[in-house]
Amino acid sequence: MLCEFPTYPTIPASDLTRARHFYEETLGFDAEEVSAAGVMYRSRSSALFVYPSSFAGTNRATAAGFQVVDLPATVKELKGRGVRFEEYDLPNVKTVGGIMKSPDGDAAWFKDTEGNIIGLFQSDRPTI
Repeated sequence: MLCEFPTYPTIPASDLTRARHFYEETLGFDAEEVSAAGVMYRSRSSALFVYPSSFAGTNRATAAGFQVVDLPATVKELKGRGVRFEEYDLPNVKTVGGIMKSPDGDAAWFKDTEGNIIGLFQSDRPTI
């Protein structure tokens, strides 16, 4: 049933002004719709909603993911814009220079200004 409807990640922000600056100036999004409830951003055929919440940054898992074409180039560009990538050394996740190499595809993660974890993924599988 729900598979027939569009979905979009909802990202909490303790400081919506700060979050908007990050998503618009650093990540390059254009605000599509702004209301008291939050800001909707378009990302190709999907969307991302950033809304005010005192619970921002409390999730220790990936809040939103982006499938990219060239992960090393995307990471390099974002680093040039001041984004700091997470480094992990876990049993199934080991990053080097912010990037995890895997037979299933490569990945990188960073936190937004609100502490939410955002993932970037590159795979040889067909894009969404």
